[in-house]
Amino acid sequence: PCRGIPGKKCGTAIVTAEELGCCRDSVLMQFCANKLDKKDFFGKSDPFLVFHRSNEDGSFTICHKTEVVKNTLNPVWQAFKISVRALCNGDYDRTIKVEVYDWDRDGSHDFIGEFTTSYRELSRGQSQFNVYEVINPKKKGKKKKYVNSGTVTLLSFLIETEVSFLDYIKGGTQINFTVAIDFTASNGNPSQPTSLHYMNPYQLNAYGMALRAVGEIIQDYDSDKMFPALGFGARLPPDGRVSHEFALNGNPQNPYCHGIDGVMEAYYRSLKCVQLYGPTNFAPVINHVARYAASVKDGSQYFVLLIITDGVISDMAQTKESIVNASKLPMSIIIVGVGPAEFDAMEELDGDVVRISSRGRFAERDIVQFVPFRDYIDRSGNHVLSMARLAKDVLAEIPEQFLSYMRVRGIKPSPAPPPYTPPIHVLQTQI
Repeated sequence: PCRGIPGKKCGTAIVTAEELGCCRDSVLMQFCANKLDKKDFFGKSDPFLVFHRSNEDGSFTICHKTEVVKNTLNPVWQAFKISVRALCNGDYDRTIKVEVYDWDRDGSHDFIGEFTTSYRELSRGQSQFNVYEVINPKKKGKKKKYVNSGTVTLLSFLIETEVSFLDYIKGGTQINFTVAIDFTASNGNPSQPTSLHYMNPYQLNAYGMALRAVGEIIQDYDSDKMFPALGFGARLPPDGRVSHEFALNGNPQNPYCHGIDGVMEAYYRSLKCVQLYGPTNFAPVINHVARYAASVKDGSQYFVLLIITDGVISDMAQTKESIVNASKLPMSIIIVGVGPAEFDAMEELDGDVVRISSRGRFAERDIVQFVPFRDYIDRSGNHVLSMARLAKDVLAEIPEQFLSYMRVRGIKPSPAPPPYTPPIHVLQTQI
């Protein structure tokens, strides 16, 4: 029961559930209709189709609606894609009910008629079997000479097997993980407890927590566990030059650190020898990873850049351009914002609301995920829980971003190698 207004019944919400089948196919279908009933006084009908999946208890659930085709009794609807799970939960003989309506502006759409089919019937494709009479039961009961309210014909039926992120991982695609840490002066003096870079001997600072939370999970997808770790916005010894792309381990020729522990070690070592400075430029580290991603576009490798920053970005125009360029590459960018700053610019880079663009060019796909670290600080002090939540949200978009790159390029996963079976040792016994 829905509650909220005292003394008034607010209706009931009904939830029905069914275990999903493991079918991963999708179908691309297209329909047209012929001689549908005229329902509008001043014109022809504005027809659309509503598809219903039948449930285990005999009820029906809407699983797809087509677009409305205006002012015609012979509409051709656009092809649409639907998962077989949604259509019939992988049960090829389960009833699929299709209703035909005439669209009305006020929402009181007029029922033209209906027919039933099944996945097995539809999978025969365009044939005489897939021309359906649209029947209006009320009309049929009243008129003796009633034949039908038109026909609906299946024009095409194409089956596609959806592949998952794990299919590529099983097939050998490598995830390369790079870390970039903000060493700008706005983080505060690392020797002071108020600093976001404060080296507390008893607990991780915000940078360390974010790094561990994300890194611990991503490292499982990286077989060699060697991670390039970069810093930006600091003055480097011995001459105090400002760098926005320096190796945390001090070796620009080989910025790789072994495992997340190696990254943490290099991060703490850098804090002791570089001077926090500025400004906050993202483009150099994005371009650094993009150079590597540009050299392997065959789907064998995918690059994830984790940027941890305290805030206000200085090179917004250059960063947008870098992201638009990188959106064509096998690459994703995760930005974790630490500290109390306003992160409006980061939300813009995220591109979930408005696709990011630079000089009139839009990003080919969304590759940036931004999360503010403060949303994950557990007030009870349970850092394990807050880190798990952070990692989950930060990594949530990576599989879909990865798949969107592979789909656009038409790259299929390699077949998984056969499972390892240990050799069988035959025991010889002497009699």
